[in-house]
Amino acid sequence: MMVRLGNTQIGLFRYLGLWGGVVLVFAVQGFMQDVMNGSTVWSIFDYLRWSMIEWYTWAALTPLVFQLATRYPIQPPVRLRGLGIQLLASLGVTMLVILIGAFVSTAFEPSSFAEQVKLFVGQHFATDLLAYWLVFAIQQAMQFHAEKTRREIEASQMATELAQSRLRALKSQLQPHFLFNTLHAIATLLDEDTLSAEDMLLRLSELLRAFLEDYDGQEVSLRRELVLLDLYLGIQRIRFKDRLTTRIYVAPDTLDCAVPSLILQPIVENAIAHGISKRVGVDCIEIESRREGDTLCIDVRNHNSKLEAGPASGSGHGIGLSNTELRLRELYGEVAQVSLGMIWPEGVICRLRLPFREIDGLDDAPEVASL
Repeated sequence: MMVRLGNTQIGLFRYLGLWGGVVLVFAVQGFMQDVMNGSTVWSIFDYLRWSMIEWYTWAALTPLVFQLATRYPIQPPVRLRGLGIQLLASLGVTMLVILIGAFVSTAFEPSSFAEQVKLFVGQHFATDLLAYWLVFAIQQAMQFHAEKTRREIEASQMATELAQSRLRALKSQLQPHFLFNTLHAIATLLDEDTLSAEDMLLRLSELLRAFLEDYDGQEVSLRRELVLLDLYLGIQRIRFKDRLTTRIYVAPDTLDCAVPSLILQPIVENAIAHGISKRVGVDCIEIESRREGDTLCIDVRNHNSKLEAGPASGSGHGIGLSNTELRLRELYGEVAQVSLGMIWPEGVICRLRLPFREIDGLDDAPEVASL
């Protein structure tokens, strides 16, 4: 059996036990006071009985006080109407406690009900009035704490939803950017090499299926990310033929690591767009992953590119890298890093540093076929 106090429920026996502690404290206090004054003629059990009558009456009426406090709260700015209602309520409940106590006491005392009422008013009115306001204050404190907790939870949920919506917006911005560039590359091959254009379309269809299937996770395993990247690199190898080679060095213990989905493709696309697409000669794209303590290190290198000053991240590497920085900041805060640097004798390296952890549960991102 439960006792309901506002939005809180407490077991009946625990509730009575808490009030029992109040009963015992006031019984001992009354007994010790009379002993010190040398005027006691009653046993400790008499004091215990009187204390039980008063405070268990309060135990019975406390749910009523909680209801009155909930219905007529006193909140800043303090309004006279709410304060006046609570003053009247405190007087009314205090008198009700006195009347109930006096009525119960007539069963144990030889005096009449009227005499008991006078006795209770004289001895307990101030204490009972203070008890009402103490119970009222407890209710208000509990309600304030519950409201604060609710607002903190709502704020946390809103922050999470906002971060998720921003990540989805970044992904939706990224995917058309990649797809339009790939379609343009296919269009250039339609008249020159039909078979190669058909192969590129097949690979692109696999990527489209992965993008459009019902999957909204922000992280996938590095293993699956590399499968998607291989489809993209296959398209670019067909486009640039013998001018482009790719090498991937992956430490086995990093394959099941969690990485943001589609994190490597825009970096590789930047390497191609600012390298072999603009410069004559051949190029080699290298992807390397390794673990360094609690950090997953992923390096993307190309050997036919130079860093150029530009508005995006100060490197001239466009929307792909900007989105990468934003996504990492949203997902991992300051823990993750992305940076660009030169390599000898020529080329650019993009370094990703992510928290090292394995993907939670099964990797349920869409399946893709490696062509």
